[in-house]
Amino acid sequence: MQASPKKLDSVFSYKDYLSWNADNERWELIDGIAYDMSPAPTRKHQELLTIILTEFYNYLKSRECSVYAAPFDVRLPVGLQTDDEIKTIVQPDISVFCDKDKLDDKGAVGAPDLVIEILSPSTAAKDLREKFLLYESVGVKEYWIVDPANKTLTVYILDGNGKYPRGKVYAGEDIVKVGIFEDLDIKMEDIFTD
Repeated sequence: MQASPKKLDSVFSYKDYLSWNADNERWELIDGIAYDMSPAPTRKHQELLTIILTEFYNYLKSRECSVYAAPFDVRLPVGLQTDDEIKTIVQPDISVFCDKDKLDDKGAVGAPDLVIEILSPSTAAKDLREKFLLYESVGVKEYWIVDPANKTLTVYILDGNGKYPRGKVYAGEDIVKVGIFEDLDIKMEDIFTD
């Protein structure tokens, strides 16, 4: 397993983030801490992203919700923070938004309804710890963690107390019932096709 993403020792805001020269680098900020998302995702990661994104895109074509793939800035303000003051900007592998008021030309402001992260050796710890707690705290209704190495998908659904109880793990021939959409089911065999 590779080392964790590089962390810089300062606290940054969205204003700082916009000023960085991001030649071939992607960054996220979580509570002002910068995480380097390099290197680029693997081929398998991108295949999984494309398959899952296509499932959601095809389902959402004639509906009010929209699906986006990274890189797509999701700004998560605390209270009444202005754009310049926001200290948490993430780029989920896939995000679904059903509130069009959260979308703007720079990406989105506010919690997505659903987030999907595909584990990579360099970002797995962050996805399983920091992002899990972050998405729970900002009210992401449904959080999926796709594990390419084990060919599993873990789904967390926000409960009435604003917490993610134990996740449901899918594998093999299981069919994933998408919690935020009553009539969307995705076959695990369609995700892990090889």
